[in-house]
Amino acid sequence: MKTLEYFIIYLFLLSKRLKRTHKRMAALASNPQILTTQGHSNYKKEQFWRKESLNLEKKCGFCCVKVYNYEKVGRSQVEKEWRLKAFWSNVSQPETVEMIPINDVDELEAVLSDARNLSQPIIIEWMASWCRKCIYLKPKLEKLAAEYNNRTKFYYVDVNKVPQTLVKRGNISKMPTIQLWKEGEMQEEVIGGHKGWLVIEEVRELINKYV
Repeated sequence: MKTLEYFIIYLFLLSKRLKRTHKRMAALASNPQILTTQGHSNYKKEQFWRKESLNLEKKCGFCCVKVYNYEKVGRSQVEKEWRLKAFWSNVSQPETVEMIPINDVDELEAVLSDARNLSQPIIIEWMASWCRKCIYLKPKLEKLAAEYNNRTKFYYVDVNKVPQTLVKRGNISKMPTIQLWKEGEMQEEVIGGHKGWLVIEEVRELINKYV
C-alpha cells in the first residue's frame, strides 16, 4: 500500500515538473531570438568550462568541468555557488607580481614617501646580475608579492647598475639582502645566503609583523 502511495506522489511531482518544462519551452519557441541567444550562451559556457578545467585544477584545486557536471546532475545550489565563488576569487588573485626596479636615491625617496602615505611597508631586494642566489630568489619573491598584493609593494635594486649613493643608503654589504622599510626607514632585513624557501619564510614573517 505504501509503495503505491509513493508511486502516486512520484507521478504527481513528475507531472508538475513536466508542466513547468513545457511552459518554458513554449515561451522559448514563441521567441526564436531568445532560444538562439540561450543556445549560444550555453554552448559558450560549456566551451569555457572545458577549456579552463586543467588551469583551474592547478590554481584552485578543483576542475571547472566538475562544477559544470554538478550543475547538470542537479547537485546542491549552495555547493555550486561556493565553488564558483572560490573560482572567481582565485582568478582575481594574480600568481605573481613583478618587482619594480629602483634606479637612484630620488626614486627610493619617492617610493618611501608613497608607502608612508599608504601606511604600508615595502620590500627591497638588493641584488646583482652575477649573483645566482639573487636571480634564484627574485621569481620566488614575486610569487610572495602576489600574496600581499595591495598591502605591500616589492622592489629590487641591481647594485651594479645604480649609483653607489643608493647602495650606501641601504647600507648593503652582502647579497642578496632583502630589507623591509616602513615610515621611511629600514626596519629589518634578511641575508639570503641559506636555502631559498627559508629566506621566503623569513621575509613572510617580516611582512606579517608590519602589515
